[in-house]
Amino acid sequence: MVEIVFTWVGALLGIVVLVAMAAGAFVVDFDDALADRRQQAPAPEGTGTP
Repeated sequence: MVEIVFTWVGALLGIVVLVAMAAGAFVVDFDDALADRRQQAPAPEGTGTP
């Protein structure tokens, strides 16, 4: 009985780790996309830069 509980607890912890890794990768990709978008944005007119 204890082995079954440990198995389910381990499986749930494994799923939590996989979901956390996927969410972290999504956040990093989204942040990189925003940074790339900021770098490629043209300068607003009237800033005095030629």
